[in-house]
Amino acid sequence: MKRSVKIILVIVVIVLAAGAYFGYQFYKIIAGSEPLSGKQDNIPETTTSMPPVTTGDADWTNWRGANFEGKSATKGIQTDWSKGLEKLWHVNYLCQDKATASWAAPVVQGNRLIVPGRDDKNDLVFCINPDNGELIWMGSYEAEAASSHGPGSRATPFISEYKVYTFGRSGDLVCWQLEDGKLLWRKNVKDEGGAEPTWGFSTTPLVYENMVIVQGGGTALVIAYDKSTGDLLWKSMEGEAGYAAAITMNINEEAKLLIYHGTGLSCLNTADGKLLWTAPWLTDYNVNATTPIVFNDIVFHTSGYNMGCQALKVTENGYSVLWKNNLMEAQHSDPILIDGYIYGYSGESSRNNGQFKCIELLSGKEMWSTNEIGQGTCTFVDGHLVCLNIKGNLFLIKPDPSEFIKVGEIASAIEDVKHPAWTVPVIANGKLYVRYLQQLVCYQLN
Repeated sequence: MKRSVKIILVIVVIVLAAGAYFGYQFYKIIAGSEPLSGKQDNIPETTTSMPPVTTGDADWTNWRGANFEGKSATKGIQTDWSKGLEKLWHVNYLCQDKATASWAAPVVQGNRLIVPGRDDKNDLVFCINPDNGELIWMGSYEAEAASSHGPGSRATPFISEYKVYTFGRSGDLVCWQLEDGKLLWRKNVKDEGGAEPTWGFSTTPLVYENMVIVQGGGTALVIAYDKSTGDLLWKSMEGEAGYAAAITMNINEEAKLLIYHGTGLSCLNTADGKLLWTAPWLTDYNVNATTPIVFNDIVFHTSGYNMGCQALKVTENGYSVLWKNNLMEAQHSDPILIDGYIYGYSGESSRNNGQFKCIELLSGKEMWSTNEIGQGTCTFVDGHLVCLNIKGNLFLIKPDPSEFIKVGEIASAIEDVKHPAWTVPVIANGKLYVRYLQQLVCYQLN
């Protein structure tokens, strides 16, 4: 065989191999569903008694806790992790079968922990006793769901006035009775003109005054339902839904809505959904997934896909850009503002080689960056950051703008992690909860 022919054949093989590899990677990103690994239990029987609902001193009733800031009210945490933390309980049944990935984080009020799950045909909602891990009640409804990163819920529930609101990846917004799991009402955003984004409906419901608000996309980008009845109150805007929670901010002492959707950040009236302004922010795949940070009249937001971050100074009538850079590119890992500095992960969320950074809010200046704790998510508690990387390892960090300070770590806080552990750690009433697909692990933190 001539040398030139051999060279051509080698080149063809390399091109075909590269095409197969990148094709598989693209498939995993767009359409893959993480198969479950490790122990998988059958759903247990519910408890025979139905304890009355209580409240705790440091409940965590919605996405990112009070004010959507990612900060827990728990105090007196254990900071010496040299011997680990006490594991109180561990369940392995949130996802049933092998391709039912669900990522939603738990919420906690007193003696009720709510966390979504999935089987091959149904969205599931579990109510667990946070003290001992016993199943109090389970709710379910049949829902067809696509398989991109699993058919289960991405959206974290919202507990309000002894009701809990869940939002499935197929667009089902459901209101349940917190005490016993009775299904009170169910609506689907597609009935109002909503259109499912590539990776499913993901926005945690926002309960505000008499409304529960989600992103529907399509001709109903933002939808407000009556929280008691499920009746439509208003819908606003058109376009592709994003993956971030709706939050409120006060402008001129009046609450406004911030919606981080597929193509930008919009400010709306809460009463009627009237659009006030939009700051364009167009990423690859229309993915804006992090929760904006609000500080007085400043809004910080960030996205992956080489978009970076920016800080806006906002009014009811518009905004101006304070600064914009690529120092933080958080794909779907929410940063946290502490004493004027932003702490968080930057980089692609499927690879454990991200950067954990500290950036000054007012200037956008990077204070420091480290690759010591991989890629992951974090929550603030009692003067510390608890970080969970995508391999299931925990880290305790002391936030300090002058240097990176790692106080402790626990390897393999979640077992059998074969795919990225994307669910953010939740801290409520002295307990730390970490989730990976079918698993939910509870540690004593104080």
